[in-house]
Amino acid sequence: MDFEDFVQDLSSLEIITKDNQKMSVKINGVPLQYTNALRRVCLNGVPVFAIDTVDIIENSSVLPDEGLAHRLGLIPIKTDLTRFNEPSKCECQSESGCSNCKVMLVLDSGDSDTTRTVLSSELSSEDDSIKPISDKIPIIQLAPGQRIKVECYARLGRGTEHAKWNSSNISMLTETDKEDERILTIESTGALSPEQIILAGVDEVNKRLGEFNDMINQIEE
Repeated sequence: MDFEDFVQDLSSLEIITKDNQKMSVKINGVPLQYTNALRRVCLNGVPVFAIDTVDIIENSSVLPDEGLAHRLGLIPIKTDLTRFNEPSKCECQSESGCSNCKVMLVLDSGDSDTTRTVLSSELSSEDDSIKPISDKIPIIQLAPGQRIKVECYARLGRGTEHAKWNSSNISMLTETDKEDERILTIESTGALSPEQIILAGVDEVNKRLGEFNDMINQIEE
């Protein structure tokens, strides 16, 4: 079976275990190079949202601006691939982006008289579908009198550009006792469901193989 047959007949995938974060599927009759390509794409080739730009309006904490921006960038963000474009593929073709390729999130900790931890629940998004995967992710601890106020801009990206855009934490391929049978295990960061990662990964590998085939045809001509 080649990869096109695999794409057209997803019965090649047999679900072994599945929950909201992790999924294992058995793949039959697909050459190793295709299944390994799918594993790699599921790890860092499927686009997800992450905070990319942070405008620091106020930061009186002990953490430098760069450290605060780094922490915000590593917060996994729920992703909707049906409504948003990667900036390079968006019709706006603007460095500043538009509502189809960029989402703003804001955070204002306010003033406090006590030491407290600022959590991801305080990040307010202009789009309800694009927000942190959890309300309980610690961002920074503030002492009395300290405050942070930021405007963040999230966009789609891929893990090949930066690890914060990795769609999964684990992407493993293991052999079974049967020939041409392997188990692919995907553990999502939460930005996408494991099913969405695998399906998007299949589409991406098929697209790349098509582009490579077109390049070979052009060379032969």
